[in-house]
Amino acid sequence: MLELDNVKPAPLAETGLDVKSQTWGKNIKFKKGKKYLITAPSGKGKSTLVHLIYGIRHDYAGKVFFEEKELKLLEPDAWAELRQKRFSIVFQNLRLFPQLTVRENLLLKTDLSGYKTEAQFVEMTKQLGIDTLLDQKCGRLSYGQRQRVAIIRSLCQKFDFLLLDEPFSHLDEDNIKKATLLIQEALKEQDAGMLLVSLGERYFFDYDKEIVL
Repeated sequence: MLELDNVKPAPLAETGLDVKSQTWGKNIKFKKGKKYLITAPSGKGKSTLVHLIYGIRHDYAGKVFFEEKELKLLEPDAWAELRQKRFSIVFQNLRLFPQLTVRENLLLKTDLSGYKTEAQFVEMTKQLGIDTLLDQKCGRLSYGQRQRVAIIRSLCQKFDFLLLDEPFSHLDEDNIKKATLLIQEALKEQDAGMLLVSLGERYFFDYDKEIVL
């Protein structure tokens, strides 16, 4: 169980929270195994929500709990454990290593997690149509190609929750459908939950709950 209790990010609190928000300043719970769509216009804190859950932002009031432990109080080793085994993420800006190849970026994740083999991630690149790019440096790829690499990387570890920050913004409908199918298979395999934030696009998931940020 992931829970936000009266969370108010500092930047938004200073400018005034939207009274229509179903998240900020409220108590909201996300259950493992459920899929959530969280929508909002630009500037309403979509990336902020993902970042504070993942522990790379702490400038907020209120509390965030995972399995009844307050995340803000965790030590670095505990955070490392969470990010290796409990939370996986696709950042909006992807955070790939541009000087490394697609294969090298994915090997970094699989070597760390031990969850997927090289053969398994190669198969995923085939499903998303980027297998011919495995030995190309990520910095030379289009943004849409890099998004597909980042999606695959997020699936190369164990997780209870998958956090997706506008992961399909540069993909066409056909590639979105392929990526959606791959993600759904991974969620089912691990009985994991998913939080997807978007500007309003629903994509092709069957959500358990839709939330206005």
